[in-house]
Amino acid sequence: MIQVLTTTFIVAIISSIFAIILTIAHKVLNNYGFVELKINSEKNLKVEGGQSLLNALKNEKIFLPSACGGKGTCGYCKCKVNNGAGPVLATEKPLLTKAELESDVRLSCQLKVKSDIDIEIPEELFNVQEFEAILIEKIPMTDKIVKIRMELMGKKTINFKPGQFLQLQSKPYPKGDDYNAQDEAWDRAYSIASSTKDDKHVELLIGQVLDGRVSTYVHKVLNVGDKITLFGPFGYFYYNDDDNDEIVMVAAGTGFAPIRSILYHMLDNDIKKTVRFYFGAKTKSDLFLLEEMKMFEEKLHDFKFMPTLSRPEESDNWDGDIGRVNNSIDKYIEEDKTYTAYICGSPAMISGIVKSLIAKGVNTDYIHFDEF
Repeated sequence: MIQVLTTTFIVAIISSIFAIILTIAHKVLNNYGFVELKINSEKNLKVEGGQSLLNALKNEKIFLPSACGGKGTCGYCKCKVNNGAGPVLATEKPLLTKAELESDVRLSCQLKVKSDIDIEIPEELFNVQEFEAILIEKIPMTDKIVKIRMELMGKKTINFKPGQFLQLQSKPYPKGDDYNAQDEAWDRAYSIASSTKDDKHVELLIGQVLDGRVSTYVHKVLNVGDKITLFGPFGYFYYNDDDNDEIVMVAAGTGFAPIRSILYHMLDNDIKKTVRFYFGAKTKSDLFLLEEMKMFEEKLHDFKFMPTLSRPEESDNWDGDIGRVNNSIDKYIEEDKTYTAYICGSPAMISGIVKSLIAKGVNTDYIHFDEF
């Protein structure tokens, strides 16, 4: 027995020594000191080495988009690195095209700043801001989607293009009855659903994602009166003026959000276009903001909301279109017209819609989409 206890004690001591050595080694080997970060050949910053490029920029109040919160899964935080990056990591390659790899484009969330580094980013990102807001309204739209309305604090206002998105930052929260605790903040991207005319308020449509850290925070933890941190605006998906005959809008789920913002923009600016909004849902209970869609039908020049259900229930008494939403494209889009399309939804849905539009002769230059 004494021999067993002695052996256990010795193993514990050795393990502790190894842990101390590893901790010291980690601090020594990863202590890169301060390095120079050059941006667009004109802005020079001193930043702490060893952190990701995404975080180094964020700490300097320069915000690159990151829908996945810097976990290397969305590919939004790309930037060109002229030198100081080192070899491309395996975690980056799946999200970089051959052309991007050849042009020295990298994922800033995966790239560690270990030495002086020279990068290029779009100039408009210098206008991205951090906002503090207060939640003033939280309304369920369906059993999985809530609409939240926030008021920006202080004297700050927001200017954005209809269709762009913000990143919402969660706060650490304790475990609940039906969700796990989170001990750190996470960022996720959500399209702005409100009018550009109201620069003191922002509305988002947020769907509950299974085990989603930020969506759980919004659905289960966040309450009216709570403060929220936002970053943005971001994105190259937004309304474009052109001379085409008709606008085709297609969305499913929370893809409704940027389309709603575009519709408000058209209403606020008296844009006289023919618009058809094809919205895909499973059942009638998955449809929402129907009264608002009636308002747009009454006030816009020529607008129709045209939902389609893929799995209508008998109790729905549904007499509208049935099937996938791209069936509506096949059914209603004519080949002798010029269209501009705005599509928001899953990659699979978007791929199907784009194929259907191309088959109808729609020019790809006028097909705009945002993957959710």
